[in-house]
Amino acid sequence: MEVDKLLNTEVRVINVGLRAFAQDLESRKSPVVHVDWSPPPASSVKLGSLLDRLGV
Repeated sequence: MEVDKLLNTEVRVINVGLRAFAQDLESRKSPVVHVDWSPPPASSVKLGSLLDRLGV
């Protein structure tokens, strides 16, 4: 897609996670689909350790 064409098309967004981002876009009349998602709970020691290392 050419850059000029890309910059002149309507923005359409799929928002994953933080609802506030979708709400901001909605208030600006931008088409947005919100997916309510959060990371899975740290149910295993290994997963918990990895999430801790990432600062999550």
